[in-house]
This record gives sequence, C-alpha cells and structure tokens, in this order.
Amino acid sequence: MQGLPRLDNPVAYRGLYVFDFGDSVAVGYTAAEIAVLLESEKHADGKAYKIQRAYPNGRLELKGVSSNRFRTEDGFFFYRREPAAARRDFEDLRRLGDATPPPCRCKAHLATIPGATTPSAVALIYPAEYADEMSAWLNAIDYAGGDLVEGGPSQVSDYYGAQVARLDQYQLWPAEALTSRSAEEVLATTHLAVQRRLG
Repeated sequence: MQGLPRLDNPVAYRGLYVFDFGDSVAVGYTAAEIAVLLESEKHADGKAYKIQRAYPNGRLELKGVSSNRFRTEDGFFFYRREPAAARRDFEDLRRLGDATPPPCRCKAHLATIPGATTPSAVALIYPAEYADEMSAWLNAIDYAGGDLVEGGPSQVSDYYGAQVARLDQYQLWPAEALTSRSAEEVLATTHLAVQRRLG
C-alpha cells in the first residue's frame, strides 16, 4: 500500500475506510462509498481497510475488509412461539431504534416462517460489514427479543429463500454525522487523497 496522507485530525476518521487503488490510496470513505468503488468496473480490484483506531500523532490501525463483506447482508432473527410476543418484540425494536439509532441502515421485518418450530419472527437485516457494531448496538439498547435467536449471512439467505409471510416492516436509519455521497461524486473524486476534511 502507498503511504497514507497526513490527516489534520486523525481521531475523527475512526470507523471510516482507506481504499487502496493500487497506484494511490485515499482516506475517509464511508462503507456505502466503499461499496460504490468495489461495484465499479474500474476499481473492483481495489482493497478496503477499516480504520479501527486512530491516534492524535497520526498513527492509524487498519483492518483489511473483504470486498464480499460490502456485498453481503447479515442479520439477527428473533423467534417467538406466540405471534403477539413477536409483535411486541417488533414494536420494542422500533421504539429502541428510534431512541438510539443503529450504527447503519437496517431493515426490520415481522414475519411468519412456515414450518419453523417457532414460526413468528422479527428479522433484523443489515450490511455484513456492520456485524460487530450491530451486536454491540443490540447489547447497548438492551434489546431482549425472541425465545430463540439466530443470526448470520446464511440465515439471511435462508430467510429470503423461504415462503415467508411478511406482516410488517420498517427501516431503521443511523444518526450519521457523515452522509455518504452519491455514486457520481465518489467516482469523480478518487484522485483526492483525503476524501473528507474532518475537524
């Protein structure tokens, strides 16, 4: 990887991404912006790194992220035997998510899954890159849904492939200080070593 550019306030970049284009690197992308780059033909072979820790002296700790993580969905499934209990779980998740927004955009479904031992479920589905953050968020909001809880990308695939009766749904949005830019803007600014100036 090429040398990283100097950042005026390195700590503010924690949780954002570095993208290695091969002949240059750029700092300060959101996960959604990395997905745009990886989906483009020109930058599909680039490598993404998440800024795990950042220090005032400019040192950054990076973690390589597989391009598949940006293309895959992960999720939690909170199963109940009783439909009324699943409905309460669904409404609790909506209330808690409105009060303390999640770390990323995610969708919640109230569904009946035919053939399951516990057929009523709340499905919480989100980009796989946010798996750790979503687990931490559910713990932080003290969400206690489900008699049985399962999760993982394969569960999401199974859910999409099943004959699910979706009873209700809504979208949860993060309280993002940083809004991801349009695909056009992301692709037009790849020459910039620092993608956003954070004070």
